Amino acid sequence: MQEVGLNSYRMSISWPRILPNGTGTVNQKGLDFYTKLVDNLLEAGIVPFITLYHWDLPLELHYRGGWLNRDVSNWFAEYTRIVIEKLSDRAKNWITFNEPQAFIHLGYNSGVHAPGEHHDWAELLRMSHNVLLAHGNAVQTIRMYGEPGCKVGFAPVGCVNIPETNAVDAINVARLATFDTPMHEGVTNAWWMDPVYLGEYPKNGLKVNAPYLGFVQSGDMDIIHQPLDYFCANIYSGRKVRAALDGGYEFFLEPINMPRTLMHWSIEPEALYYGPKFFYERYKLPIYITENGVALTDVISQDGKVHDPQRIDFTQKYLTTLLKATNDGIDIRGYFHWSLMDNFEWAEGYFPRFGLIYVDHVTQQRIVKDSAHWYRSVIKTNGKNLIG
Repeated sequence: MQEVGLNSYRMSISWPRILPNGTGTVNQKGLDFYTKLVDNLLEAGIVPFITLYHWDLPLELHYRGGWLNRDVSNWFAEYTRIVIEKLSDRAKNWITFNEPQAFIHLGYNSGVHAPGEHHDWAELLRMSHNVLLAHGNAVQTIRMYGEPGCKVGFAPVGCVNIPETNAVDAINVARLATFDTPMHEGVTNAWWMDPVYLGEYPKNGLKVNAPYLGFVQSGDMDIIHQPLDYFCANIYSGRKVRAALDGGYEFFLEPINMPRTLMHWSIEPEALYYGPKFFYERYKLPIYITENGVALTDVISQDGKVHDPQRIDFTQKYLTTLLKATNDGIDIRGYFHWSLMDNFEWAEGYFPRFGLIYVDHVTQQRIVKDSAHWYRSVIKTNGKNLIG
């Protein structure tokens, strides 16, 4: 990290590493691991941004109903308290959940991710609501037990819709689409974000989901709607949208030569302009881009180095649009590239490589890629090298 010039590092803590059964007995070795990691980051001049949940539910809690069980929000608060009491004297930046839309709908709807289940819409909404309750309980726990100076955020997927042109009417259509909540569409911004930041489910979402919401209790929104210090979102792509003849909106049919990443995501740099713009206008909090990056098939060349010009090109285009957002008055506080090292990419395994640092998964050798050397100059100049 020091070689790359990082001044901050987004990391996550594994709930089952701290509490193997989800509650009860603490695994001291797990806590010690994260204590050493935080200490070493700080000694290196690198500020930790810690995510409490990145998709690893303790198995014992899964057997007890997992996210379908309303008690999960209290279990999560217990885990949060243990971590906060141990680390918050040194670690001051916290994120409750990473991409809750993804782990709910990929794990419990499509079944692509663990635990590979297929639940009906009513159960998916119940799980989503319990995640939001767990977020609210965790924020209250951090405020109550954390040392002074702790800041808290929430990092959902940022689903961005991009206008056809820069005309005001076209931008308004894209904004409408960005916060719409169609029936049986689970990965929507407003359904997951409005309760957290505005204290209510979106009206159009309530209209289509009203028959399924009997599990919502009085006072739930008071738990979910806790003051946060910043808005976080993971943004990789976007969809272009335009006005439809019926007064609504429609998505463009993507051309056959649309540039895509190894994950088959379309490359749309303007997502890092219109996403922050729309989210800042609606929720009025300073913004961190907590994930952005590109999956490629990187290889070690004959010279022993890893040359990844496509990653440099991708990142430069996206950061340039983010810089434009900053120049247009959007309060951007930081950007985290996904990822530092090549990682295990869930259902896709080790094949897609997102890292700035190459990992030989057999020998564990690390090689700093060309993109990491380039990224160091971006950090050093605070983005001034992106232009010119």
